[in-house]
Amino acid sequence: MSLDPIVARLRKIDICDLSDALDALGLTPAVTGIKPVSAGQPIAGRAITVKLMAGQAPAGVTRHLCTGAVELAGPDDVILIEQKTGLDAASWGGILSRAALKRQIAGTIIDGPARDIEESDRIGYCVYARSTTARTARGRIHEADFQIPISFGDGEVQPGDYVAADRSGCVIIPQARIEDVLTRAEAIMQKSDDMAAAVEAGHPVSKVMGGDYETMLNKK
Repeated sequence: MSLDPIVARLRKIDICDLSDALDALGLTPAVTGIKPVSAGQPIAGRAITVKLMAGQAPAGVTRHLCTGAVELAGPDDVILIEQKTGLDAASWGGILSRAALKRQIAGTIIDGPARDIEESDRIGYCVYARSTTARTARGRIHEADFQIPISFGDGEVQPGDYVAADRSGCVIIPQARIEDVLTRAEAIMQKSDDMAAAVEAGHPVSKVMGGDYETMLNKK
């Protein structure tokens, strides 16, 4: 149960409708190539960001990557990780999933690889990632920082932006535009529901998807 009414609204909307709303408002639509790898239910919340970089952590840095983000986040949050080093090294694993589940974090989304997929799936913690690997982060990548702007997909994410994902894709919604996007997405969702009901009632699909369907996303 979300304590944030904005997150509660976000969690009721299909990712395709959110992507369409972003399109209609001239914002970046869904990020492609991000897929559920464990416990694949839809997730949504505020972004807690992590940036990972290639190489060993600087001397004196002992905190394991992503642990600060886990200890900061809660039920209305999603951990969003940038791992664009090109190295085959996991950004997330089973112990982190267990810790995140303990804090009731909504899930983790990675622009890069994850590992310990069977463990995360077994305990029911939801991870989305661009790929999977069994290779450890140790000696390969380290955390630059968390709760800073990160690159994700083709755009940039600020801490506190809104993020949602399901099996169709992942959307990032700028904090300043969340109300505009939700209002437009809710209208699109209602239109989609009406069309689905018409098809179920036996109306020809050519009629249902005619009329104003092609102009439904026109910018206003």
